[in-house]
Amino acid sequence: MNTILVVALVCASSVQMPDCSRETALDVIVGPAHTLQECLMQGPVLAANSGHADPNTYVKTRCEQRKER
Repeated sequence: MNTILVVALVCASSVQMPDCSRETALDVIVGPAHTLQECLMQGPVLAANSGHADPNTYVKTRCEQRKER
């Protein structure tokens, strides 16, 4: 079964949404999901649970396929 990775990118408010990436994020939080719907819901939850409540940041959620080894 292919697992989807939830990638929550915590970016500064000064970074435009299209420019928010793994390279520009202040923090990158990764977790597993089984469906795309679960992935989209889990991104903000992961960020909130890790203590990112700064009003000068926002969370961008990406859903990626786990790479097979």
